[in-house]
Amino acid sequence: MAAPQERYVLTVDLGSTGLKVGLVSLTGEIARCEFALVTTSRPGGGASTQDAEEWWRLVGAASRRVTGSVRPEQLVAASCTGQWASTVPVDAAGRPVGDCLLYDDTRGAPYSRALIAGPVAGFAPRNALAWVRRTGGAPSPSGADPIGHLLFLRHGMPDVHAAARWFLEPVDYLTMRMTGVAAATHASMTAAWLTDNRRPDVLAYDAGLVRRAGIDAAKLPPLVPAGSVVGGVSARAAGELGVPAGLPVVTGLPDLHAAVCGTGPLDDFRAHLAISTTSWIGLSVPFKKTDVLRSIASVPGLRDGSYIVANNHETGGRCLQWLHEAVLGAPATGDSDYARLAARAAAAPPGSNGVIFTPWLDGERSPVDDRDARAGFHGLSLTTTQDDLVRAVMEGVAYNNRWLHEAVERFAGRRLDPVRLIGGGARSDLWCRIHADVLGRTVERVADPINATLRGQAVFAALSLGAVRPEDVRIRVDGVFRPDAAAGAEYARLYREFPGLYRRQRRMFRRLARGRAPVSRAAARQPR
Repeated sequence: MAAPQERYVLTVDLGSTGLKVGLVSLTGEIARCEFALVTTSRPGGGASTQDAEEWWRLVGAASRRVTGSVRPEQLVAASCTGQWASTVPVDAAGRPVGDCLLYDDTRGAPYSRALIAGPVAGFAPRNALAWVRRTGGAPSPSGADPIGHLLFLRHGMPDVHAAARWFLEPVDYLTMRMTGVAAATHASMTAAWLTDNRRPDVLAYDAGLVRRAGIDAAKLPPLVPAGSVVGGVSARAAGELGVPAGLPVVTGLPDLHAAVCGTGPLDDFRAHLAISTTSWIGLSVPFKKTDVLRSIASVPGLRDGSYIVANNHETGGRCLQWLHEAVLGAPATGDSDYARLAARAAAAPPGSNGVIFTPWLDGERSPVDDRDARAGFHGLSLTTTQDDLVRAVMEGVAYNNRWLHEAVERFAGRRLDPVRLIGGGARSDLWCRIHADVLGRTVERVADPINATLRGQAVFAALSLGAVRPEDVRIRVDGVFRPDAAAGAEYARLYREFPGLYRRQRRMFRRLARGRAPVSRAAARQPR
């Protein structure tokens, strides 16, 4: 039998901007990886969708390329990770009967507000308590989660709702396309808030919550243990993927969970921060807990008795893409474009000559749940340069992450230091340094940070199958960034203004949202 580093998991990482398909060794080395952009449609009215059939075509083409260089017997399993809190309606064969409603699709807001909204942080206390006690969270009044999606489909698209046999999370959809089996886990169904997360060992939806939500339980996928084999790759899928029929397919994970595996040991309280299209701070903790006011919860984790802290910023690295395209007037087409942006940011001093950027381009989720919040530059003057603007965007994302990091430290009940950085934004030394100085914490960059979740999902599959031991997995760090006192003092001065900028503007955000014009269809389709 080949050594662990010569045996592989075919791994899919479905991001909201693009997807990756990789051949990853059992010990976490990436032998080959393909990337493809996916298209997001935002025609206005709160709609945000992707074509799940397009995902499958891209996965198949990439899989055939990455597996062409290995012998069939070197493949041990296949497994998927990626975006979550999204909903794919499929028929009994696992084929989409409508577009995937993404995590920021808010068309279900009227139905979600009727279900859960109230005067305390947007929630009705008695109603929300019934959810939080069991699940750790609750449906968002914004409608941007699976319950909002299902309510919208039932009321707004009844033909799609009727045609759907199953409503699946993206990773479970890809798993079903591979195996023909509909299945989900407590981890993948986290954002549906329909399982009693006090007992992750109970593989059933909570009947009371299902009734309260008005959801058709017969259309929810059966629950199986995380890390179990859902089935083998079907003969049809084998031909499309270029892999042997019967190859075991291990349950998928949200990218939040895969990142825990992809950043180091699975010990509790080891924090990581992702600068991807979105941004989040994750870590394993030994308790179930919820901070309703800041939209932070611990959700079922990777092993018995373990939970993972869940939160999210709607825009992280996406802010830099927006700046390049909307402000500087040129499409961002590759890594060289972002390297030029980083060089421009390095030409400005820490603090961007007093310019603060608030990065709420698509609203916010944690530590405030406000889909009406919007971004802005503050402190502009006639002497402000483009270099200042670029650096201010990078610093603004870091200020937002500090705001969240402070909330997560309160949630965890301890200082979280060091913090491991992952995601495409972590490839920039400058952005890593900015985060260290803004957070006042040591930042450790995981090697090949853009592929951390891809690597983590493969390691999770290998560990679940017993094909490798935890001590055989080595997650390397290729950069350590310690806070600089002088830069930190300037950032602390500016950061003191940051949370207040939101508080002073939130009523304005709400007023402006009432008259916001819909996005034109021509401008809505864009790669993310």
